[in-house]
Parts: sequence; C-alpha cells; structure tokens
Amino acid sequence: MVVIVGRPNVGKSTLFNALTRTRDALVADTPGVTRDRIHGRARIAGRDVILVDTGGLDDNDDEIISAARAQTRRAVEESDVILMVTDARAGLMPSDRDIASWLRKQNKPLLHAINKSDGLDEDEVVMEFAELGIEPSCLIAASHKRGLERVGRELSGVLPPAPDAVADGPGGIRLALIGRPNVGKSTLLNRMLGEERALATPMAGTTRDPIHARIERDGQLFELVDTAGIRRRRGSHTGIEGLGTIKALQAMEQARVVALLIDASEGVTEQDARLAGHVMDAGRALVLILNKWDTLSEHQRERVLVQVAERLDFATFAPVVTVSALHGSGLGELTEAARHVYACATQELSTSALTRVLRMATEAHPPPGSKRATPKLRYAHAGGSFPMRVIIHGTRTSHVPDSYRRYLINSFRKRFDFSGVPIHLMFKESDNPYAGRRNKLTPRQIQKRKRVRKLGRRR
Repeated sequence: MVVIVGRPNVGKSTLFNALTRTRDALVADTPGVTRDRIHGRARIAGRDVILVDTGGLDDNDDEIISAARAQTRRAVEESDVILMVTDARAGLMPSDRDIASWLRKQNKPLLHAINKSDGLDEDEVVMEFAELGIEPSCLIAASHKRGLERVGRELSGVLPPAPDAVADGPGGIRLALIGRPNVGKSTLLNRMLGEERALATPMAGTTRDPIHARIERDGQLFELVDTAGIRRRRGSHTGIEGLGTIKALQAMEQARVVALLIDASEGVTEQDARLAGHVMDAGRALVLILNKWDTLSEHQRERVLVQVAERLDFATFAPVVTVSALHGSGLGELTEAARHVYACATQELSTSALTRVLRMATEAHPPPGSKRATPKLRYAHAGGSFPMRVIIHGTRTSHVPDSYRRYLINSFRKRFDFSGVPIHLMFKESDNPYAGRRNKLTPRQIQKRKRVRKLGRRR
C-alpha cells in the first residue's frame, strides 16, 4: 500500500489518476477537493500496488478539514510506502517542511515527487526542495504523465517483498450506496467495515469522491462503493458538486446491486423516486434502504411504509430493508437482500420456459390491435443480465402498447423470482417465411405454373 501525501492542491489526485489510469479521484483547481481516502490499484514494476489518495494536510481548524486530516494520518499509519508530493511552481512552503518532518518520524520508506515542474529549471527546483532532506526526489508533471516511469522505478526499489500467491476466491458483488445528501451513506459504509473509512458529519455533501471498500459476510465478498449525495440539479450547484454527482451516477452504472438509502425521518421525497428511476433505467438490481428507522415511532413507521408503496409504486418489486446505520441494526438483512437480488438477476432463463409464460399470457389476454395491425408474439428468450432483457419475437411488434408491455412484465414476474430486478422488454420483428418465395422459383417451375393456370381457365 502506497499513500500519496502533501499540501492541498499540489496535484495528489492528478498523480493518483495517472498511476491508476483511472479518473476515480476528482481533480479541480480548488484546494481541499479530496476529503476521504480514495483507494485504487496500479501496476508498478510488475507489482500490484494499492494506491491511496488523501486529503491535503492543512492547519485549518474547520471540522471537515480536521476530519480529513485524521483520515490522512490513518492512511499513513496503514501504508507500506509514503509518497510525498510538492508543488514546484508554488515553491517550498513552511507547511511542506512540517509535513516532511512528520513523515520522517514514521520510519517508513519515503519518496518525494516534485509536481508541476514542466517548463522550470530542473536544477534550481531540485536545489530548492533539497532542504526537505527526502531522497530520492522525482521531477514530474502529473497532468502530462511526465516522470511517472522514474516514480515507478523508485517505488519498485522500496516496496516490501511480494507475498505468496493466493488463489482467487469467488467473485464479489459490486454494491453501490446512493441517495440524497446526508441520508447516512458514509455512516453505513463505516458501520459495515467496522472502521472510519469515510467522513461522516452532519453537514450535507461531505463525500465527494466514490469510496471503494471490500467486506466479506457469510462467505460472500462485497465490493462496496460509497458515493456523493445526489440532489436535484439547481443553478447554485458548484462545479465540484456536479462532478461528484456524475461520479456517483457512474458508480451506479458500474455496480451490479444498488442500495438506495432513504432518510426515513424525512419520508420518501421526489428526488428519492427520481433516483429509483435512474437505477431502473440502468437495469441494476435495486434494494430500498430505510435508514434512521430507530428514530421513528410506530405511527411514523407505518406512514413511511405507505409512502414507499405510493410514491415508489413503479418499484414494488424491490425489497425494503429497515436499518440504523448509526447503531448497526439491519445490516444482516441488507447484505442478505443484496445477495438475493443478485442471484435473481443472474439466474439462468431457458427459452422454453420464457416462451411458455409468453403463450399463457397472450392466450389469457391477446394483444390489443385492429384487424390489420394486431401484434402476434411467437417466442421469447433471455438477452443478458444487468439489465435483465427478455427479447420477444413476433410480427407487428411496434404496435404493442405500453400497457400490454407492463402486463407481460408482470406475467414474467409471477412465474420467475425477479425480486429487485428491473426487466427490460425488447421486441424483434420476425421475418416473413413467405417473403420473396416467388423469386426463389426456378424458371421451369414458373413456366409449369403458367400452364396449370391456363388449363384451369379453359376448363
């Protein structure tokens, strides 16, 4: 594990993205964008390395900055190698000296990357930062990916010996936690991990980057992703908040199961319904989480359940789990629900079984239509998972109304266990078996048909 440390806005997140070849960490000119520990994987000198991007070490006494500083200190304690980043254009700052002095006391391999050195006199830059006493110092330009090979060589020289190879276990379930700001996503992640991995404060919008973590429960591996709160777009949104929203939606697209957290104390809002619609459009398995359940009275709980049934009536197939992220109640039900909906989304569906359900549905209620435009549905087969697609072949399928599509989806749900799984119906027009048949006749067959017709007219 290699942790990237430094002052705010020296390019730590840019270096993290360059080494991991991802865009997992937000990058902006505003200091203090990164607040949580961001984990990523990189291949350095043939070794798999876990990189950790951290928030800038600042003397600001702000509550969030102080919490981010504590996150950085914990990441340093857990790391094997420390990579300190400084800003060549800003020059050597007093806080750089303080950070370097503290890092040297950790008794861990320490490297120095001088970022934003492009266009500057290299000798002068090296001379200025030699005062920190950290060797080796690598001149880099992270935004242009210059000098990364030197960083890789220096890291490979101080990495601990590679552990013995371990056989890969069963694949994990990628579970994304999404919801409005301040509904308890980070608190839930910390409770599931048993440590303070993500910042959790009463202030809305604390999380900005997606936070990745792994847990194992009852033999099942879960890859958790905590995302930034997604609020309704307004003109007052900052650029950083907009980027956080985009990354949250990207994390939802990359997940297999999405846990939509709803603040039970506030009830089901319009934004909660909108987020559930996003999950369904993406075709991801959905679990509805009612957080802060322990703060409600019996009457309030009944009212919230009624709101879920009324305002999320389009997602009645999704299981509802009540939890208290603060106290840890309901976590077992949450992981069990995630495991169940994942199994439902990945089940094998035979063509014969799907076609049998389709025929029973059409016989009970034929598709509506006029005499010349009545759809005829012949057979169905599976078209993949995430999203779960059921492909139906037939004729005049473009005339199938939306109400009949919903009827067919409900028919499939009655026959198969699709708990938490949105179904996407696709219709394909079958080829007419008689189309072009006249052109396939040989000239001799055509002459014979003409003689038969002529004899028929004479008679």
